[in-house]
Amino acid sequence: MGKLDGKVAVITGATSGMALAGARLFADEGAHVFITGRRQDALDQAVEQIGRNVTGVQGDSASLDALDRLFDTVKQDKGAIDVLWASAGVGKQNRLGEITEEDFHDAFWLNARGTLFTVQKALPLFNDGGSIFMTGSNASLRGYPNWSVYAGSKAVLPAYARVWVSELRDRKIRVNVLTPGQVASPMLEEVMDEEMKAQFESVIPRREMGRPEEIASAALFLASDDSSYVNGMELVVDGGTTVI
Repeated sequence: MGKLDGKVAVITGATSGMALAGARLFADEGAHVFITGRRQDALDQAVEQIGRNVTGVQGDSASLDALDRLFDTVKQDKGAIDVLWASAGVGKQNRLGEITEEDFHDAFWLNARGTLFTVQKALPLFNDGGSIFMTGSNASLRGYPNWSVYAGSKAVLPAYARVWVSELRDRKIRVNVLTPGQVASPMLEEVMDEEMKAQFESVIPRREMGRPEEIASAALFLASDDSSYVNGMELVVDGGTTVI
C-alpha cells in the first residue's frame, strides 16, 4: 500500500530536477499526478519517465490562462485535488547595482505571483484535509552574494504559508514550504559554473550537493499523512548548510 494511494496530486514545473523526482515518487506511492512544464518536448519526456499515473499539461505557471487550463483539466479528469506542490520557479544571479527591472519582474512574476495564483486557483478543487506546499530556497535564509532578487522572491513564501494556515483552518488544509539547499539539477547547471559549484559545496557539511531524490523524499513526507501535524512550517532540506 502506497502512502498516496487514491490521491490526486498536482506538481508545477515538474519536467526536471526535484519536482520530476517527486512526481515519480508520488506516482510510485499510488497518486495520480498532474505535472506542468513550459516546453512540450520536456513535458512529454517527463511523462514518459514517470511512466504511469501521470497527466502532463503544458503551460507557464506565471500565466493565469495556463493555470486555468491546468485546473480545468484536473477537474475534468479527476474532479478534485488532495496534494498541490507549487514548485515552478526561476532563479539567476543579479548583482546589486546591475539589477534590471526585467530581472526583478521575471523572478517575482513567477516565484511570488505565479505561486500565489497557483494555490488560489487550485482551492475550489481541493478536498478538505489536503496538503499544499511550495518550493522555497535557502538563498532566502543566507546572504549569498548576487542572489538578492531570487532570495527576495522566495522569502515571501513562508509569509504566504503562515497566513493561509489561518485562512484554511476550517477546511483542515495544511500549508507548508519545502526549502531545499543546493541540489544537483538542470536549473543549477544553467546558472552556476564549476567554480561557483565548488564554493557552494564547500559550505555544505557533507561537501556535496543534494540529490533530487532526497528532496522528493521530503516532499512525500509533506504530501502524505506522515506530516499530518506539520502546518505552517518551513522544512529546510539543505544538508545543514544554514545552521553552521
